[in-house]
Amino acid sequence: MYDAHILIIDDEESIRKTFSAFLKKEGYTTAIASDYGSAIELLKEGPCDLVFTDILLGQHSGVDILKEIKAQGYLCPVIMITGAPDIETAAASVRLGAFDYLSKPINKETLVRVTKHALQHKALLDEKTIIEREKEQYQTHLEAIFRSVTDALITVDPDMRVIQANDALERICGISPGNLFGERIADIGSACCRQCWKVLEEAMETKRSIREFMIECAHPKRPKQVVIMNISPLKDSTDKDIGAVAVIRDVTRLYTLEKQLQDRHQFHHIIGRNKRMQEIFSLLDDLRDMDTTVLITGPSGTGKELIAQALHFNGSRSASPFVVVNCSALAENLLESELFGHVKGAFTGAIKDKTGRFQLANHGTIFLDEIGDISPRIQLKLLRVLETKEFERVGDSTPIKMDVQIITATNRDLRERVRAGEFREDLYYRLKVVEIKLAPRSQRRDDIPLLVNHYISVFNQRFNKHVMGVSTDVEKLFMEYAWPGNVRELVHVLEHAFVVSRKPAIEIKDLPPEIREVPLPGTAPARTAHSEKDEIIDALDQTGWNKAKAARLLGFSRQTIYRKVHEYHIRNSQDDV
Repeated sequence: MYDAHILIIDDEESIRKTFSAFLKKEGYTTAIASDYGSAIELLKEGPCDLVFTDILLGQHSGVDILKEIKAQGYLCPVIMITGAPDIETAAASVRLGAFDYLSKPINKETLVRVTKHALQHKALLDEKTIIEREKEQYQTHLEAIFRSVTDALITVDPDMRVIQANDALERICGISPGNLFGERIADIGSACCRQCWKVLEEAMETKRSIREFMIECAHPKRPKQVVIMNISPLKDSTDKDIGAVAVIRDVTRLYTLEKQLQDRHQFHHIIGRNKRMQEIFSLLDDLRDMDTTVLITGPSGTGKELIAQALHFNGSRSASPFVVVNCSALAENLLESELFGHVKGAFTGAIKDKTGRFQLANHGTIFLDEIGDISPRIQLKLLRVLETKEFERVGDSTPIKMDVQIITATNRDLRERVRAGEFREDLYYRLKVVEIKLAPRSQRRDDIPLLVNHYISVFNQRFNKHVMGVSTDVEKLFMEYAWPGNVRELVHVLEHAFVVSRKPAIEIKDLPPEIREVPLPGTAPARTAHSEKDEIIDALDQTGWNKAKAARLLGFSRQTIYRKVHEYHIRNSQDDV
């Protein structure tokens, strides 16, 4: 170790000069002292890397030098020199902290060898000191960070024992961090639901990060507190798991504000600030725990299934099944089997028993969409189900009791069908104990900007884009367009625009041709009132009479548009040419 500073203390001048000459030849810097006083003065001038001191120094001794070095906290090794070896004195000096001792006479090889060993030891001490100082500094910084962070922080080891926690833990969780060190998470008492600890245990078991996990605390002293939890595994430099850190943030105020805003414009994924929609939200809230039949009416694409979901998932049956059946998609026999089930051999192809949708929905909700299209026989069976709360599987006469809320929906005028003798009047009144009427999008134009913003957020996440909104021209077009396909058509248009758009805002050129080429009011004569037949003809004209495309535009199934084309006797005028 070159450039080391070595202090030589001895009352014999020849020893001082000999040691100094040998060590200088090895590249070391030396200083010499003949007694205790001058040695102490040299030590005060600046620390040295190694001290050689004679045990006998007149009125003082090398042991006194050693004690002073230790008292001042110097890290330099001390090697004792003695002319008359005394095992007891040498052993005592080593016990006091001397690195080694040498007996006179001392040859050069021994001196150099011991010097190198002592300086290597000093280098290790210096490195250890630096590491400890950095560790202490790191710990100080970490504690400062822990104290300054307003989120609750807690770190655990692989055995789920607490390593550290900050003061915010007491404010947010009601748990004092002072006595947590070494405690197992499972043993920490808390008056809340303890969901945070369960999430932390899951993260430790799976060794995965958990992001933005929202928890309603259910703490008796914080009954409405909502927190977000983030958990990250901790690893050392060898990628070995050494625990995890959990961050718990109180978002009660933000959650409450967001919920208040959502409550004004949204009810279980249904968006609308339109006066009629606000009335429907209020009705849905009133129906939350009322077990009654509900009929939802309105044009296709207005969100009838969303209304049914809101009724179910915000009511007392939310933990039980929500079963959907599209009544127009199946022939009569298949629909009967789908609804009520059948036994093996009930008809050709019934090779095993089948559980019906009513049975699957037991204790929950069944949603019968397109109820206006069911046959008279199915109408009769459904009426009996409503009256008796039981049904029979096809091919079986054993009644099966059920506990199911029935919600139905249709885009047809059931009153007109009753008057025409196509729908049972008694069933109609059974189904519409409560009726929820949904208006077409053209009558809820004030909701269009809200819906556009919502679906832009949805598609930004789905397509990993950063679209900021729509251009002024697009906004104007959206507000003036008739939207025959209602919300489904709006969603289709926005999704198309997201696929083709390359700019921060959606422009007219990004819209599907059938939208951007439609004449708007004021630019060409337009129908003032659209019947369903007119809307279907418009959609067919826009799509070149491609029924599949027109069905997507209107939010119909392919079967539905074929049936309606036949029902309304719609023909392409070009076919007559």
